[in-house]
Amino acid sequence: MLDILNLALPYFGLIFVGFACGKAKSLPESGLAWMNFFLLYVSLPALLFAIMSKTPFAELNNPPFLVATTLSTVAAFTLALVVGKVLGRLTLREATLAGLSGGYGNIGYMGPGLALAVLGTKAAAPTALIFCCDSIFLFTIVPLLIELSDRDHPSIVHAFGVVLKQIVLNPLIMSACFGAAVAALHIEMPVALDRTITFLQNAAAPTALFVLGVTVALRPFDRVPWEVPGVIAVKLLIHPLAAFGLMLAFGPFAQPWAATAVLMASLPPALNVFVIARQNDAWIESASVAVLLGTFASVVTLTSVMWLLQSGRLVFP
Repeated sequence: MLDILNLALPYFGLIFVGFACGKAKSLPESGLAWMNFFLLYVSLPALLFAIMSKTPFAELNNPPFLVATTLSTVAAFTLALVVGKVLGRLTLREATLAGLSGGYGNIGYMGPGLALAVLGTKAAAPTALIFCCDSIFLFTIVPLLIELSDRDHPSIVHAFGVVLKQIVLNPLIMSACFGAAVAALHIEMPVALDRTITFLQNAAAPTALFVLGVTVALRPFDRVPWEVPGVIAVKLLIHPLAAFGLMLAFGPFAQPWAATAVLMASLPPALNVFVIARQNDAWIESASVAVLLGTFASVVTLTSVMWLLQSGRLVFP
């Protein structure tokens, strides 16, 4: 258990350092703009490109695994959306963001580093695949539902156009696809470029976790909306249980692959939930509360999952 704490606490520690700095220093939130740009367009794409490009392409061809992990995310998203509608009496626009909070874990900021630290290099391929498939699903269904709830743009054709543009231009998805192409074509990266990418990818996790802490600290925390505890329970409990069940149903899969699926499903709500809520001017306060409380609660739930996997108590046939 001590080994697990030594792996997990630095990740949560960086979040809490950012949270403490955000509370201690009254700096404007606009100061995070360049850090967010660096994460979204430079560092995280470099991380995903490196993971995909260094993974043998044959390992990426695993349709049953893709279906199983994506179905677990679909189930978590749908259930969280229903929880938002029933408990919070939310509009479709707001409930969609509640669904995103229940289905979209911190697979970009925490996922790759944590999976590689806990499960080793064999977790690289499943981590990249889960990120790509979850991102494609969520960045398709969320803009689609939001567009359909927008009275100014009721056309289904317009909604699909917006969705397609967001997917094609998403820097994280693009970098993962470029990395897969490099792996498929066996392209050898120049040493200088490879080292530059290494520098950038190493900056992804600490910067992202610090920004997460600061961003949450700067948000008001007046009350906990009725639907938020239910949404958090879906993300931290139902999502990993669904992933576990689907690994058994669609398997057998190699232990590192199935373990990666459960670990990634156990991650707390992503900071991007709040970012997307703010972009759409809906469910903003609730999104910040969900990210904050979900992150705090995951200190217990995520660490427990890591311990079960690392100690061999959670084994897949």
